Amino acid sequence: MSAPSSISGVRRGEIIAALSMATDLAMGQPIEFALRSCLLGMRLGEALRLSAEELAEIYYQALLRYIGCNAETYSLVALFGDELSLRRDFALVDTAKAGEMANMVLRHLRGASADGGALEAAFAIAKGFLVAQRVSADNIAAHCEAAGRLAERLSLGPAVRRNLGQIYERWDGRGLPSHLKGEAIAPAVRVVVFAHDVVVLRAAYGPMRVSDLLKKRRGRICDPRIVDCFLADQERFVAALDEDSSWDAALALEPLPHRPLSEAEFDEACLAMADFADLKSPYTVGHSRNVSRLAADAAARAGLSAADVADVRRAGLLHDIGRVGISTRIWLKAGRLTDREREQVRLHSYYGERVLSRSPALARLGAIVAQHHERQDGSGYHRGARVTSPQVRVLAAADAYCGKVEARAHRRALSAEDAAEALKREARAGRLDAEAVAAVLAAAGHRGSPRRTMVAGLTEREMDVLRAVARGLSMKEIGRQLGISPKTVDNHLQNLYGKIGVKTRGGATLFAIEHGLVDMASA
Repeated sequence: MSAPSSISGVRRGEIIAALSMATDLAMGQPIEFALRSCLLGMRLGEALRLSAEELAEIYYQALLRYIGCNAETYSLVALFGDELSLRRDFALVDTAKAGEMANMVLRHLRGASADGGALEAAFAIAKGFLVAQRVSADNIAAHCEAAGRLAERLSLGPAVRRNLGQIYERWDGRGLPSHLKGEAIAPAVRVVVFAHDVVVLRAAYGPMRVSDLLKKRRGRICDPRIVDCFLADQERFVAALDEDSSWDAALALEPLPHRPLSEAEFDEACLAMADFADLKSPYTVGHSRNVSRLAADAAARAGLSAADVADVRRAGLLHDIGRVGISTRIWLKAGRLTDREREQVRLHSYYGERVLSRSPALARLGAIVAQHHERQDGSGYHRGARVTSPQVRVLAAADAYCGKVEARAHRRALSAEDAAEALKREARAGRLDAEAVAAVLAAAGHRGSPRRTMVAGLTEREMDVLRAVARGLSMKEIGRQLGISPKTVDNHLQNLYGKIGVKTRGGATLFAIEHGLVDMASA
């Protein structure tokens, strides 16, 4: 890792703004949605005469409101299908109106069961209605917990972390997870909830209908004072949504001081972004960390400079940030992908480049990220370009190796020996660089056998349960794997929750990633 005293030249605001664009993709919203919500929220906060501290909370809350959204996404997909479509629709409904919610839930349950027969679909829909409320509540709780953990790693203060636990609360007390009401909800949260609604409703229904829709949410979802403030001078406020560059405007509002991150802080920020991306699917938990370690080791063996090795390490952490813009339904599909689904998958490297492109320091990494699926002979994606950069050649080989020794929805993990042979074949065919493959395989061969690291006082059995939870296994599946009953699994789970200080599977998964407990050996 880099020396903590050295300076990266990257502002925290750049990292957070880039991460906000990744959360836009993960929520099915247009890129810069969070930036625009931030600009509107800051104008509202100033008009409401909130303190400098509260304005800072608005800034970070607006940009990172959905930083925990990938936690337990697989549970939404199992029930509703495409989570991106679900989240877009969820943002438009009043969750306390039973009719609106029932119609939305029914529409997505039907979509998720469309491929089955009529009887099978009817059963799935009926079962879905019975569990939808619990699954949604569990998902929101996991979202809030993961958001708080990731925010702490980005060095955001306790007020911001507290606020991220309130993102689904409502003025009328009918929100989740704590049913906070009125003034009990932090002012920054109330402002950001309202700003988010304005941006979403304007995009969906146009500016002419927004006033009426906001009036209906007044005193229900939204703080009446904030609604009245906005409606009294609507034109001035919405001008914030028409900025030529939301990125530049948002960075200009970053709370002072604008201190550049140290190299160590930059590394930790990249790790947080990697973990945010890898939470998307149980099959990718820990993947970006694995790729980063292997690629950096291989780059050093290949004789790249220290600066290039650092870029490879960070690009390895960020290489799959664009995955969040592709539905988890596709990543979890066990069968053959359709042509349309393959095209969606090919977009993830483009999305990664797009997320990283606005910051000069991140754009350098984004150029590497964009090419991690390109090949020597031009047969890769998303541009079909021939790879010339040594950094990209090493990263492409490391990603290919890690992907093969990790299980995926459509196949089992390959053994290290079979993965090595597969990479050698790719090199002989001219798709992967032979020298990069040799460096990656040398690095992989020196990794040694996995250590059974014990943390937080967990027993060996609790460690096994934690790893299985991180892989998205159900209680019954964990029980079958470990030869114990589901009730015993639950007892272990509750014990380990207390030891590691979490309350949800999403929080436990993030803990496992952070402590290196989910690696290629446990895939």
